[in-house]
Amino acid sequence: MSGFPGRRSVLRGCITAAVAMLASVGRDRIAAGAEPMRVGAIEALSGPNAGYGVAIRAGLELARDEINAAGGVLDGRPIALLIEDSTGEKDRALDAARKLIERDKVVALLGPTLSTEMFAVGPFADAHHIPTLGTSTTASGITAIGPYIFRTALPESDVIPVTMKWAREHGARRLALIYAADDTFSRSGAEVMRAAAEALGIEVVAVESFGGRDADISAQLGRIGASKPDAIGVSALVEPLAAVLVQARQLGLGANILFIGGNGANSPKLVPIAGAAAEGLIVGSPWFIGDMDTANRRFVAAYRERVGSDPDQFAAQAYDGMHILAAAIRRAGAADGEQIREALAATDFTGVTGAFRFTAARDPASTADVVVLRVRDGRFGLAE
Repeated sequence: MSGFPGRRSVLRGCITAAVAMLASVGRDRIAAGAEPMRVGAIEALSGPNAGYGVAIRAGLELARDEINAAGGVLDGRPIALLIEDSTGEKDRALDAARKLIERDKVVALLGPTLSTEMFAVGPFADAHHIPTLGTSTTASGITAIGPYIFRTALPESDVIPVTMKWAREHGARRLALIYAADDTFSRSGAEVMRAAAEALGIEVVAVESFGGRDADISAQLGRIGASKPDAIGVSALVEPLAAVLVQARQLGLGANILFIGGNGANSPKLVPIAGAAAEGLIVGSPWFIGDMDTANRRFVAAYRERVGSDPDQFAAQAYDGMHILAAAIRRAGAADGEQIREALAATDFTGVTGAFRFTAARDPASTADVVVLRVRDGRFGLAE
């Protein structure tokens, strides 16, 4: 977590108190008959990656309701959050962007869920001068799409080196990599894993790829086993990642091998799908449900009450992302893409994922709060 937990708690506590105070009077500040401020969101709400998108939607809607209860934006205009289901497919995501931008006239976009989708949606949104805030897109090159593309999700290039350093300090010397070759996010993550390992002096002894829908990965895992690794990095979205873990355990890989996941492992679906095969896996995350900061505890409690389950990293990032965007709209003072873009670039915010600013390249500025999590007894906890 942060090296200054006391200061971070004070900052978050102040923001929590301010939000509560505004909410108590905010309903009176929503102007009667005020035209809603339309904000679009594109998320994978069905299909194999719905676990990410459903959690993101819940985080966005929770934040939206808080913002509207506190008076909305721009002289009492409530935020109308228009959410489209992309099913995790880039063509569907692009169709959703066209609808939201050209027909619904949104002033900004949140999402889409997957990096592959963002590489389709981003150029279209950027060309229309629509500020677009990715809350879960971690592949390399996302913000290079254009000046209107931002993200609150830490790139894997910031998170994976922290995870790999933990692995090195706990005995990893020979790393094998396996990744889903048909997914931009997974390919990018594998490249980052390899670079991070080599920078730490960890020998990469094998690299294998597979298709995200492949039912049988035994040949690739057999070659990995023959290379005698003491750690295996898996870069894939949650369902193919779980398949790798299950088949690896069935082939006898596991007793003395550390499994390292990328951001795709940060899903509540991992343990239910992989079961005991997920035990011991480590993954880096910019957020942890057990953070006892006041604002985080309030968020977790509100999410549980609303959804009936625990939030994950993606819900937390979406929650902060919605608040960050609303604050930028207020500072912009107008429903204008260029002014909102400039206001986003000047963000200085503290939320449930910690203190947040954008770099000049519109990526998150800080990696101070990255933690390493490990699956123990079927649950993610801090790695020790």
